Amino acid sequence: MEVLTHSVTHVLKPDILELLVGLAVFITLLVLAGLILQVMGSARDAQRFPPPGQLVDVGGHRLHIYCMGGGTPAVVMDSGFPGSSLSWTFVQPEVARFTHACSYDRAGLGWSDAGPMPRSSRQIVEELRALLLNARVKGPFVLVGHSFGTFTVRLYASTYPGDVVGMVLVDPIHPGEWFEMTEAEARKLAGAIRLSRYGASLARLGVARLISVLVRLGVPGLARTSVSLLTGGTLAEAERMIAPLAKLPSELQPIIAALWTQPKFFDAIVSQAEALPQSAAQVAATGDYSDIPLVVLSARSSSPSQVKGHEALAHLSSQGKHIVASKSGHWIQFDEPDLVVESIREVVESVRRRSRTTWSARREGEREERR
Repeated sequence: MEVLTHSVTHVLKPDILELLVGLAVFITLLVLAGLILQVMGSARDAQRFPPPGQLVDVGGHRLHIYCMGGGTPAVVMDSGFPGSSLSWTFVQPEVARFTHACSYDRAGLGWSDAGPMPRSSRQIVEELRALLLNARVKGPFVLVGHSFGTFTVRLYASTYPGDVVGMVLVDPIHPGEWFEMTEAEARKLAGAIRLSRYGASLARLGVARLISVLVRLGVPGLARTSVSLLTGGTLAEAERMIAPLAKLPSELQPIIAALWTQPKFFDAIVSQAEALPQSAAQVAATGDYSDIPLVVLSARSSSPSQVKGHEALAHLSSQGKHIVASKSGHWIQFDEPDLVVESIREVVESVRRRSRTTWSARREGEREERR
C-alpha cells in the first residue's frame, strides 16, 4: 500500500507542477495582453476623442476647460461625482446664448491630467483659480456646481469673494453628512471607495475597457453584472457608477466610456472620496454669502432633511432662493436642464442689473463732483 501511494504521489506531483506553471504563464500572458490593450486603447481614444476645449497648465499638470459664448459675467460650471465637463451638455450651449459659459474637468477627470493628492476641496479651488487666470477667463464669475461640485463653488466664493458675483447650487451635498457620518453612511462611502479602487486596478489591466465595450454594444446589464462580480460589490454600487451614461446623448456615451477606462479617473474618485470629511470641514468653516444672487435647486427625490438643509443654504444670502425640481432625480441638469438654465439666467440678469445700477450711481456721483 505504501508503495502504491508513493507511486501515485510521484506521478501526480509533476502534473500538478506543470498545471501551476501553465496557469501562471496563462495569467501572466493575460495581464500583459490587458496592459497592451489598455495602452493601445488609450492612444486610440486620444485620437478619436480629442478635448473639445483647451488644456491649461496650473502648476505641473494641465486642466481641461471648455468655453463658448460671450458676455459678462462669465459662468463657470463644476460637476459632481463622477462627472466631467460633459455633465453640462444640455445646459452649457443654452447658457452660452446669453453669456460666456465655461465648464471644466477637475484633475484626473475628463480630459484633465492627474493632479496632486489628496483631492480635497481646498486643492480643487486653488487649481480652479489658477485655471481661470491662466486660461484668461475674465471675471467676475457666476459659479455653478452640482452635488460635490457645490463644495468647490461654496469654498471658492468664501475664499475669493471679490471674484464671485453669483451662484447656482444644483442638488448640493451638505457638509454635515460627511464629517458627522452615521455608520450606514460610513459604510456607503467605504463601499464607493472600495469600488473605485477595484476600478483603478481593472483599468490598469484593461478589464474596465472590456466592460466599456459591453456598454457600447448595448448590453449594460452584463456590464453591470461584470463590475459587481469583479469587484465583490453589489449591483447597486455598480449601477451608481454606470447610471449617468444612459442620460447623455448616445453619441457621447463612447467618449464617457473611454474617459472612464483611465486609471487616473478612478484614482481621482478615490482621493476625492477619501478627502470628503476634510473637504466637508473646509466648507463648513465658511460663512454666509452676503447679498449675492443665489439659487439652490433640490431634486424631487431629496429627503425632508436634505430639503431643509437646502433651504437653510439659500438663506445664507439675502438674495437667496430655493426651488424644488419636481421632475428630477439627483442629476437635475439631465432631467430638467431648462430649469438649471433659467436659474443661471436669473442670477446672471440680477448681476447685470446690479452692475448697471452701480455704474449709474457712479456716473451720477461724478456729475455731482463736477458741479
